[in-house]
Amino acid sequence: MSSFYSKTNLPSNEDIQNTFKDFKDNQIISCIVYFEKRKRSRCHIYSYPYQLKHYDNITNNFRDGLFKYVCEVSLYDEHPFEHEFFLRVTQSFPLLETLTVINEQRQNNKRFRKSENENEDLLIVKYLHLIQLNLREAHKDYHEQFLFDTKTCVPNDVHIRMNYRLAKKRQQLSFTQITSLESNIIWLNKHKYIIKI
Repeated sequence: MSSFYSKTNLPSNEDIQNTFKDFKDNQIISCIVYFEKRKRSRCHIYSYPYQLKHYDNITNNFRDGLFKYVCEVSLYDEHPFEHEFFLRVTQSFPLLETLTVINEQRQNNKRFRKSENENEDLLIVKYLHLIQLNLREAHKDYHEQFLFDTKTCVPNDVHIRMNYRLAKKRQQLSFTQITSLESNIIWLNKHKYIIKI
């Protein structure tokens, strides 16, 4: 369950947990996020283990866990998603097939390619079962993360939807920079493009 609230009537995590205290068979997880720009809040409440096949509007405040039935995920936040966040997503959703990224914020650590612990290299984020990737409402940094970054690996024949204007600006980059893809299908403005290395 996911709902929007104004900040004034937002329940606390404790209030939510107390509401479900009689649910003995399942652990109840709740996460409340306030979006300052929109002046709205979102409250996610679900029982764990999570049985649904989709999980919508995951933010940076996402509580880790294993969601073995989920194959469709959407990500939304007013704060940037960094490399470590995508690593958490792939670890929590091992059967992920469809991913939507909604985030217009520039990534902070995209140029450094080091983990937040500066002595470690970033681990490669592997999307083993991904068949659809929607980047239409994502900053161009996320296009780079998925298409041009050697620290992200997606399978062959992934259908990608992205903003045509942002993709057009990227045309000056040579597609030979794509090192983690052998073949890719990209949908731009209802046209199918196949990129092969």
